[in-house]
Amino acid sequence: MCIRIAVVDDLPTIAHWDPDEVTILVNRGTHPHDLIRELHAILAVDLGAPAIPGAGLFCFCGTRVELPSEFTVTALPAGASIL
Repeated sequence: MCIRIAVVDDLPTIAHWDPDEVTILVNRGTHPHDLIRELHAILAVDLGAPAIPGAGLFCFCGTRVELPSEFTVTALPAGASIL
């Protein structure tokens, strides 16, 4: 079974591993960069998932872990400014 990521409100940390539900709970409103760092620590360090630089996040079973849609970044059109 692959890990599921669920977004919740009022979590006291950025992310929390729930082994009973095979779920990582993620605090809504967390900055995506902070979230990725925290998820990497949970997946690779705590759970022993493969850590391949630049390849994304992986479950300990080897399946790619996708971020919830509210944390994904959409590409800007060519010539658009981020400021």
